[in-house]
Amino acid sequence: MPENNESRKVNLADAIRQKLEQKKQQHSSNGKPGQFQPGSTQKMQSQNNKKPNNQRRRTGGS
Repeated sequence: MPENNESRKVNLADAIRQKLEQKKQQHSSNGKPGQFQPGSTQKMQSQNNKKPNNQRRRTGGS
């Protein structure tokens, strides 16, 4: 019985690897815009708004 369990684990791991490879191939073949593709990374932009420069108010400028 232990041998059967071990072979199942190996087979399950192989099956998972095959599924992942299939998913990767599908993602790489689908070049449709609007779909999330992990390979194409974009620069993240900050969602903070730029604060106004209040140096004049602080220093009492003209």
